[in-house]
Amino acid sequence: MKWQRSRGRAASARGPGAAAVGAAVCVLAALPGQAWADGEPSPYVFDPGAKRISGAATTSEAKQLDDGGTYRDSIEPGGTLVYRLNLDAETNAYVSAVAVPGPATTVAYGDKIKISLQNSQGSDCSSNDAQFGSASKFPQPLAAYAYRLIEKGAYSCQEAGPYYVVIERTGEDTSTPEPWGLEIRHVSEPKLTSPGPSEAPSGWPSASPEPAGGAPRARAGGTGFYDAAELGKGEWTAEIEPGASLFYRVPVDWGQQIFAAADLGSAAASGSGRGPGFVSGAFSLALYNPARGLVDTGNSLSYNGKQKTTALDPLPPVAYENRFGSRTGDKEMRFAGWYYLRVSLNPEVGEKFGAGPYGLTLRVDVTGDPKGAPAYAGPAGDFSVDPDDGRSAADDGKTGTAAADSGTMKVVAAAGIGVGTVLVLGLGVWTLLARRRAALGSG
Repeated sequence: MKWQRSRGRAASARGPGAAAVGAAVCVLAALPGQAWADGEPSPYVFDPGAKRISGAATTSEAKQLDDGGTYRDSIEPGGTLVYRLNLDAETNAYVSAVAVPGPATTVAYGDKIKISLQNSQGSDCSSNDAQFGSASKFPQPLAAYAYRLIEKGAYSCQEAGPYYVVIERTGEDTSTPEPWGLEIRHVSEPKLTSPGPSEAPSGWPSASPEPAGGAPRARAGGTGFYDAAELGKGEWTAEIEPGASLFYRVPVDWGQQIFAAADLGSAAASGSGRGPGFVSGAFSLALYNPARGLVDTGNSLSYNGKQKTTALDPLPPVAYENRFGSRTGDKEMRFAGWYYLRVSLNPEVGEKFGAGPYGLTLRVDVTGDPKGAPAYAGPAGDFSVDPDDGRSAADDGKTGTAAADSGTMKVVAAAGIGVGTVLVLGLGVWTLLARRRAALGSG
């Protein structure tokens, strides 16, 4: 931030032409997906439309998060940040936080992020946390959500008024003491126009489907929820570098089940650094729901240079009434929409078995015919699947990454044209001023 402010002052001093050149250069420098440094994987891509916000230390100073808004902040070790929501007495509210440690930082078992949604009396409506744990002690995005539900028979968190989002970071002294980036999102789910089911399903198909036929298709992953690449049913291949996390999204409609597995390929026999031993917690797979709540994680695998596979446990079909269940994960399958897969590879794999990249295979299946949506009183927003923007995009290969790449090239082209135009205009203005100064001097 200091570099940006000092550069801004210098640009202003040099004039509007130089400022425009500097702005164009800054646009190019800020394009998503670039690495932090040579040899490091691309960092998490934050939503470019996210608004900057500063979390407060107390509820009386808390700034508001608007419905449908995405925000960026950062949190220090041991920090607590507070934000405000203004809620009615009808809609369900969800707030998620994605914490992003720097790629070269050190993290420990106890490092975690916790998010709570509290009413004006200081009572938790809900809270969840995400931590690295013993098997995933390397920098990777952590995501968790909290929510306020309007529930029949509930006594707290049902009234309209101010509510507060509290995000806390705790950790160990051995961790790198630098801030983690935060991406915060607030979304609402409409009320029902008529009472719906109030009990979780008692049974559902749990057998994994047969592998999908057809040849595997290549699909590069995104590096965040914003640019997650879209997947449909089938087998998909990509490459992943040690230390990287890749994101994919899958449309899952009401009544449908999602199954997913991930394979990490073997290391090259001639790879630099290949040697005996293994890496514990080398590879992980996680599933998040449309509100970015953690649904399930595959086993965090150890790696010895040979191919490994992990899979999600069978999950219930998407149903409104899943929210009334008691089993963590199953109750997160509570609405339709885009479900997100994250795969992460421990940087220690590169140290032990070579820099890679390593082969990644994802097997995805979505079973069941789509059913009708609940009787929502308004548009479902994030909690729905648009057939024109969902299944067709995922099946036809219109990925979020491809769209981002296309947009990036347009920005690069526009920026290049803009820079060239500014340089030509600047040269003309400079020539005119020089001539004017010469004329004044001669007079």
